[in-house]
Amino acid sequence: MTSRQTDRKAPTYLKAQTHLKAQTYLKAQTYLKAQTYAERERLAALLAELTPAQWDAPSLCAGWRVREVVAHITFPFRTRPLRFFAGLAAAGFSFNRYSDTAARRDASRMSADELLRSLRDNIRDPWRPPRGGQAGALSHDVIHGLDITEPLGLPAAPPDRVALVLADTDTDARSLAYFGVDLTGFTLRATDAEVAIGTGAHVVELPAKDILLTVTGRSPLPAVSP
Repeated sequence: MTSRQTDRKAPTYLKAQTHLKAQTYLKAQTYLKAQTYAERERLAALLAELTPAQWDAPSLCAGWRVREVVAHITFPFRTRPLRFFAGLAAAGFSFNRYSDTAARRDASRMSADELLRSLRDNIRDPWRPPRGGQAGALSHDVIHGLDITEPLGLPAAPPDRVALVLADTDTDARSLAYFGVDLTGFTLRATDAEVAIGTGAHVVELPAKDILLTVTGRSPLPAVSP
C-alpha cells in the first residue's frame, strides 16, 4: 500500500470512529432518558399512596417536608428560563437560597394533588439541569427520591439505576465538592450493583443507595476499624 493510499484511508477510518462514538453516546443518552422517565413514574406511583401525614413528614432535606421536596422536583416543569434567572438574581445568584424559597412557596400554595399532577403530567419532560445533561436529570430525581423514600421507609430506586447516578458522580469531582464530601482514603463499593466510588485503601461495602446517601451528604461516612 502506498503512502497516498494510506492517506486516503485515514480520513475514512477517523470518520467511522467518530460515527461509532456518536452512536454510542446517543444510545447512552437514550438509556439515561428512559431511566429518568421510569424513576418519575415510580415516584408518582409512590406519592399517589401517601397519606396527608406522610406529605407533611420531614424529608432528608433539612427543613423540608415531603411536599417541599416534590415541589422542588417538579419546579423545573413549571418554570420558564426567564423566570428562573429572574428568581436566581433576586436570590443574589445563590441557587440554594432560590431553591429553598421556591420550594417553600410552591409547597404552601399547591395541594398534594396538584404537586402529584405536576409530576405525572411531566413524566417525559425533556428538562436537564444546566451543565448536568441527561445524567444530571436522572441524578436529580433519584437523589431527591431518596430524600422522600428513606424517612418514610418506602422502596428506593432499583440498584442499577442508582449505580448510573453513582457512576456519573464518580466522574464529576464537582458533585462531591458540592456536597462537601471527602472520600480520601476510602473506596465505597456497592453490594448490589457493579459500581464503586473512590480509590482509597479502606474498602467499605454498602448497598448502592447507601453509597449515594453518603456521597450526597445525607449519611456520614461509615466508621472503619484501623
